[in-house]
Order: sequence, then structure tokens, then C-alpha cells
Amino acid sequence: MSAVIANRSQPPGAAAARPSQGLSALLRNTQALDPLTPVDSVADSMLDSRYAGLLSLPVVRGDEPIGTISRYEMMRVFLMRFGRELYGHRAIETLANRNALILAIDTPIDEAARLIAERIQSPITDDFILVDSGGRYLGTGVVLDVLRAMDASLAERSSELERAYARLKSSQLQLVQSEKMASLGQMVAGLVHEINTPLGYVRNNVEMTRNTLGDAGRLLGAYEAIHRSLFEESVEPPADLPDRLAEAAELRRRVDESALIDIGELLDDSLHGLGQIAELVDNLKNFSRLDQGLLQKADLNQLVASALRIVQHVMRKRDIEVIFQNGELPEIPCAPAQINQVLLNLLNNAAQAIEHEHGRITVRTQLMGARVLVLVEDNGKGIEQKHLERIFDPFFTTKEVGKGTGLGLSIAHQIVTRHNGLLRVVSRPGVGTRFLLALPVAAREVRT
Repeated sequence: MSAVIANRSQPPGAAAARPSQGLSALLRNTQALDPLTPVDSVADSMLDSRYAGLLSLPVVRGDEPIGTISRYEMMRVFLMRFGRELYGHRAIETLANRNALILAIDTPIDEAARLIAERIQSPITDDFILVDSGGRYLGTGVVLDVLRAMDASLAERSSELERAYARLKSSQLQLVQSEKMASLGQMVAGLVHEINTPLGYVRNNVEMTRNTLGDAGRLLGAYEAIHRSLFEESVEPPADLPDRLAEAAELRRRVDESALIDIGELLDDSLHGLGQIAELVDNLKNFSRLDQGLLQKADLNQLVASALRIVQHVMRKRDIEVIFQNGELPEIPCAPAQINQVLLNLLNNAAQAIEHEHGRITVRTQLMGARVLVLVEDNGKGIEQKHLERIFDPFFTTKEVGKGTGLGLSIAHQIVTRHNGLLRVVSRPGVGTRFLLALPVAAREVRT
């Protein structure tokens, strides 16, 4: 027998056929033809309404299928001149397709579809035969049923992919925000000192002002008592008037014109300190806000200055000199919170790469054609060439375990790509690293 039998070890499929399950859900209990059945009788069987949906009928000797006879073949014979007379009394096995496709009942549907595509030609004239694991005839299968099952499976897989993509996108946003909050937490820990410094002298200035104003209040009270005792007839001059005059004189020496001038200076210093605190808080607020897709006009120089302000405590702690050379730039359309995150990642990486004294980070901005450029260059340890190829890969890091998630540069690269920009890096071990950030000047929608 030249027919192909495909055997698989999986159990038969359930009623709802899946690609990984067998063909039992597609099994049709078709009565097989004996090989010796006359062609005339087979023609009558073809007219039976039970077989209306079949392209062919199976020809089986005992339990062993030997082929199929198709409606196409029968019509070809009967359309021949004297076809019925020539073939009507012959056994059907003489016309059977001995190369029919025979599949085991446990053949997965996707494998069956592959075999059908390989074996059956166009136009489709034959269905296929289903057998058990021992090759014994069970029934027939219809090619179109397999195609429908595959189509349903593809639709299900497409839905699963869409759901998986939605979950992946949600997870990506959570990772971005998690990395952002982790960076923010590290910066807040350092910025506590930045806020405590102006907060400390504001508190001191307020206490000094309160003491001076307390003396001034007591001085006014003393003068008021003296005035009443001297100029109100109904009140006799008190016996302790000399003591009151002495107290007023002492208070007057402490609350003189210079003291009032000092109060003004203390208040000016306090306002300056409060302004510094407000600036730090505003920078943190701009970085931590969740307007991931909000597109607006922004001054890239201001974004760089804001990022430098946030990381200045890191630079001072590591004794790193920061040089900011800002060029004249137009405002560009971007999501400022996202670009802030990119700049902070680049600046933090540059600072962490410097493990020696005399560290230096240079930040330059300039306009070049239709793009604005930001260059962040350090004189740190540099990056080996083998690592440069993977530097933007998620979770890749050259830092020690526990000192980096490997998401910072990957997230930065994704943000820049969504802004239709470029993020490039060049580095020489032992010399330093330079990152180039390029963003378009023209308004283009940020991709999600």
C-alpha cells in the first residue's frame, strides 16, 4: 500500500479540537466500500444524502484501507463515451486512488494540516482516511474540517497573543515606573541633605528673628507703660519708674536700627533658602509625575539643568566636576518627564563610572539640522567593546550583583525610540564614555 500513515503517541483529542490534540473530534463514521463493489453500486452510494459532504469514499479490505474513490473520478468515468458500459461492472478497487492520505486518529491537527498541504493537490478531490494506532480503519476526515479547525485555532492564538501583548505592555510600563521610582528613591535619599541645608539656616534665621521681635515687643510695652505713667493724670507716677526707664534703655540698645536691618537680611536669606527647597521639590515633582505620554513643548536646556540640580549631591559626594555647555536651542515637542528620566539615567551612569579622583562630566547641548543634541561625556573607566553591543539590552549590567537592575539604559533607549530620536554610545576603556542623545525638532507623535 502506497498511502501514507502518520502515527502519533498523543491521546485522542476532545470534542473541541486543538492543534496539539488528535483528529477524533473530526472523525466521520463513513461506511467503507468493499474493494470488489461494482462501480455502478458505488455510483448509487455517492447519491446517498449521508455522504453529501464527502469528496470521496474509503475503500477498505477487512480493516485495512487500500485507497479512496472520489466523486471527481466517478464523474470522469461516467462522462466518458460508453463509460458506464466499460466500467460499470468492474470492481471499485480498479479505480481507487491507492495513494490516498491515511492519518492516525491521534495525529495532531497542525501536523495533519501540514501533511494535507504536502499531499493533496488543487483542486481538492479526496478527503482522508483515519485509522487507529494499528492501522485499522476507523472512518474518514474532511479536508475542510481540518482547515476550519486550524482557522479557529489561529483565531484563538491571535487572541492569546493580543492578551499576552497587553500583559507585556502593562508589565513594561510597570517596569519603567518601578525603575523610575527606584531611581527616585536613591535620589531622594541624597537630596535629604540638599533640603536640610537650606532648611537648617531658615530655621535658625526664624529663631533669631523671633528673639529680636520678642525684644522689640517688650521694648514697646515698656515705652507704653512709661508713657501712661508720665502723661495720664489719673495715674500716679510709679515708684519703680527709674527701673522701667533703665529696662527700656537696655532693650533699646538690643533693638536698634542695625538689629532691624539684620532682621531684613535674615528674612531675605530665609526666602532664598525656601526658594532652594521649592526648586528641589519642583524638580522631584517633575521627575516623578506619571504623564508618560503627555506631549508638550519643552526647553531641553532647562530639562538638563533640572536633572543636574537633582544629581548635584551625587557629584559633590564623589567630588566630580560638572561642566554644562548649553547651546541655543528651540523648544521641542516631547514628554518632559520621560526625557528627564533619560537624562538622569545618563548622568547617574556617568557618575558611577568614575572611580578615581579628578572626575569630570561634561554636558553639551547644540542644534544640528533638524535635531537637538545632548552629549554626556565622562572620564570614567569606560566600557569594553564586547559589552557595548548589549548595553541597551534589558537586565544587562556590568555592575556588581545588587547594585543595578540593568533596566536604566534599556528604558532610556525605549523612551528615546518612542520620541523618534537616537541614543548612541562610544567608549574607550580607561579613557571614558560619551552618550549622544538626539531628538527631533519637528512635532511628531510620541509612539506608545
